[in-house]
Amino acid sequence: MDIIDVPQLVRNADRFREVVAVMAKHGLADWLSNAPLPWLDRLRRNSPDQDDADLSTEERIRLALTELGTTYIKLGQVLSTRPDLVGQTLADELAQLRANTPADAPAAVIEAIQSELGGSVEELFAEFDTTAMASASVGQVHRATTHDGEAVVVKVQHPGIERRIVNDLEIMLKLAELGEQQSARLRQYRPVQTTREFQKTLLQELDFGREMRNMETFRRNFAKNTEVRFAKPYPELSSRRVLTMEHFDGISVSEKDQLDQSGLDLPVIARRGANLFVEMIFRDGFYHADPHPGNLIVLTPDDATQGGTDAALAVLDCGMVGRIDENLRDALETALIAAVGQDSAKLTQVVARMGEVPRDFDEAAMQGAIQELIDDYAHQSLSEFDLSGCLHQVIEIIREHQIYLPAKVAMLLKVLVMLEGTSQQLSPDFSLAEIIKPYGRQAMLHRFSAKNLYGRLKSNAENWQNLVEILPKDAAEILDNFKRGKFDVHLQHRRLEPIVNRLVMGLLTAALFVGSASMCSSEVPPTIRGFSIPGFFGCAIAIAMGTGIWRDVRRSSRYSSDD
Repeated sequence: MDIIDVPQLVRNADRFREVVAVMAKHGLADWLSNAPLPWLDRLRRNSPDQDDADLSTEERIRLALTELGTTYIKLGQVLSTRPDLVGQTLADELAQLRANTPADAPAAVIEAIQSELGGSVEELFAEFDTTAMASASVGQVHRATTHDGEAVVVKVQHPGIERRIVNDLEIMLKLAELGEQQSARLRQYRPVQTTREFQKTLLQELDFGREMRNMETFRRNFAKNTEVRFAKPYPELSSRRVLTMEHFDGISVSEKDQLDQSGLDLPVIARRGANLFVEMIFRDGFYHADPHPGNLIVLTPDDATQGGTDAALAVLDCGMVGRIDENLRDALETALIAAVGQDSAKLTQVVARMGEVPRDFDEAAMQGAIQELIDDYAHQSLSEFDLSGCLHQVIEIIREHQIYLPAKVAMLLKVLVMLEGTSQQLSPDFSLAEIIKPYGRQAMLHRFSAKNLYGRLKSNAENWQNLVEILPKDAAEILDNFKRGKFDVHLQHRRLEPIVNRLVMGLLTAALFVGSASMCSSEVPPTIRGFSIPGFFGCAIAIAMGTGIWRDVRRSSRYSSDD
């Protein structure tokens, strides 16, 4: 352990012990057996809870994370989106995690609002309900009314939650480092890299200002779409820990029974929601990354008419978003084109390029697995095509070949799987593949369009300009030298001189040995008891030279293998 970690360890000692004790209680601390901390080993040896004896490892992991609280529940929820990393079984188990955080006392909520917004609740709002509508892991929400008479909800961060999360993240990172050092089994899950990605994501989620900016971006992107609603934020009533936004009155997509009784056309709503997310992904490259049913509301007619349509769909909780940069967009277009053409080799190349492949990566084996997958789905109609099942198999192939996908790619795959599942709750016959198909054609048209080709040429304009400037002069010089007979080709071989020297020494050694052996056999004088003295010394020198050359060859071979 580094000396720089000591203050951190002292500050978090009690919580550190609690985390290890809970892990040991659920039989999950064996990997700490070689940790260079005696007190840690004593905690690890605590006998596991007998109630866990009949549970699977995945279930015990879920129970341990639940007992450890907010930060670890959040970690489990993030890992549930990474079946490529932890496997589908554990991902499905972790997807059950829910944070049932009790609401804070009204006095604490009022104090937090006044501290953040710089005024009393009466000055800020015409009405404010101190009883929370709901309480989640990071914050809780309250109904309120502005002085302009607009119904809003106020999201307030739990007091002290940021400090607790930061401390837990420090402990989590230290445990990840220990796990990567001590356990080869854990090392394959890349705990340190995964924890750092999670740390970045969770700290961003604590900043409600970022969520407000996300809402404003979505509202701009869908300003002309009256079938979709994003809450209007109120910047003057918001801060880093308080977010005030428009209130929607409707039926949550998670309330299937209420939706069935409402008489609404659920297949139309399912298609509308899917189109919304597909447009975010393929059109805008900026998408809501948590499309579970609880974040989607079908607006009641009275509220929906404000948007100009019946049964409009409202999207909540814009804290988690995904972005698609040009490199990822290019890879997606290539993958779509390859999938349409059933080109397993190209799909393999795309996956390998997007992720981190191990040193012993078997490209041919992965191509064979992808080809088998393509053959299984090639003859299915779009209405029969199970996109979620196909993506699950792709993820399993990626995991089997130990390819580590970047978080942005894993998040996109998770959103597509979750989106199809949510849509099928509304309409069992829904097919996301039918929604995506037009974007596959658009990808092909975009890739080979004159506008795209012009954009690529334009982005490399400086390189083309340099080439145009130097090419005529260099070409004229080459042709002039060629005519004059002065055209020379200079070949430069890296590390060739030692090889040539060794080869020459080997030839000289061989020649000396053969010549000396011939002198010995011919008994060239002077001789001692029939042995040629010059021949004997010549053979001895040749053997010494040969031994030296052999050692050099062995040494250079060893260095090459280390490199």
